[in-house]
Amino acid sequence: MRILLAVHHLPPRYTGGAENRAIRTAAALQERGYQVKVVCVENIQNGPDDGVACEKDVLNGVAIRRLSFDLSKVPGEDRREYDNRWIRDYFDQAMRADPPDLFHLISGYLITAGPLQVAQILHIPTVVSLTDFWFLCPRINLLRSNGELSTVPTQAYRCVRCIQEEKRRYRWPGRLVPGLSNSFWKLHTSKIKAMEQRSAFLMQSLNSASRLISPSEFLRSMYIRAGLDPLKIEFSRQGYDYSLHQAPLRKEHSSQHLTLAYIGQISQHKGIHLILEAFALLRSKRISLKIYGKLDSEQRYSNSLLKQAASDSRIEFCGTFQPADLHELFRSIDVLVVPSLWYENSPNVILEAFAHRTPVLVADLGGMKELVDDGLNGLLFKVGDPRDLALKIASVVELPEQLQKLREGIELPRSLDEEMDVLEGIYRGVLQSA
Repeated sequence: MRILLAVHHLPPRYTGGAENRAIRTAAALQERGYQVKVVCVENIQNGPDDGVACEKDVLNGVAIRRLSFDLSKVPGEDRREYDNRWIRDYFDQAMRADPPDLFHLISGYLITAGPLQVAQILHIPTVVSLTDFWFLCPRINLLRSNGELSTVPTQAYRCVRCIQEEKRRYRWPGRLVPGLSNSFWKLHTSKIKAMEQRSAFLMQSLNSASRLISPSEFLRSMYIRAGLDPLKIEFSRQGYDYSLHQAPLRKEHSSQHLTLAYIGQISQHKGIHLILEAFALLRSKRISLKIYGKLDSEQRYSNSLLKQAASDSRIEFCGTFQPADLHELFRSIDVLVVPSLWYENSPNVILEAFAHRTPVLVADLGGMKELVDDGLNGLLFKVGDPRDLALKIASVVELPEQLQKLREGIELPRSLDEEMDVLEGIYRGVLQSA
């Protein structure tokens, strides 16, 4: 079977969850005898004046096509964020010249939905793996520019306001007089119409797909609430790749000290500042925190974290690490903290923690909450509430036997092979009904 897979980015330059998932999926499928080709976006700031540049590459034994273009030059300013004409033209030519048996889109961001429609016009079966809320929200995470969580179904005028309030000149009036701001943005009928067209185009593209996959029940429910046909989408949790996994950790927790860690993107919506605020409320010298992640992604936020933690010797910023070091990283910590302020989906880092028998402290929101059985394999705290987080940390410090109980309650994530078994079944079903 010939599979054409598309995703917004790929390693080595980009190493997010969707990026890593795409290449591991492609490599696993190829090991099973499929012919796989992956298309990704490498650069959106430089390229030809009238289209995309394509660089051929090989990654993990998989054929890669890396596209570069100048997004600011793509025709159709109102549509290019969700229906990039140059990307559409590239996939139209590629699919006609070398038709795949199936087109699999992971996410949708940057690739946009145009290639889905091209495949559908050419009668090529399509599968979409949803990884976030890009099809529902131009900001991807359903987190408004003022920090509030959005609701589903979204309101076009509210989306317009949110996007515009990313600009400072609109942000402060929106915060000072929110009611007046709502009335003001409701008058922008052309922008509202453009947002409605985005929503209609993307939902039609999804509902026309052969099959959709959601790695969390929460994400699935949100898309159904937004208008997706529930019969089109099924839940299938991502698997964990145990191929490089070393022997199971056998950590003996010392009742004298508790080491917590945050692992991931250093961004405001990830809520790392909440852990620092919780630590400020705890005077205990028996706790420490390791923060892993790149500090140059959001420099202003990173600087605020460094300033916030400057006088607390219990907090260490550890930078990034190599995948091969993950096992030793988890050997050095007792608890993982996931304090995100947005809904999240099915965070890989929680599955990694469980694969290493490490309990988690998680905000009680969205897909991350779904992974935690409170009191069994981790603890939930109120989203955005450092005091509640501090109480949960203190409970583990004061009752060290609880940590061992949480470890024993962890169920190991399913394997990548098990995930691929399910994906193959989806592919077979799609092709049989085509």
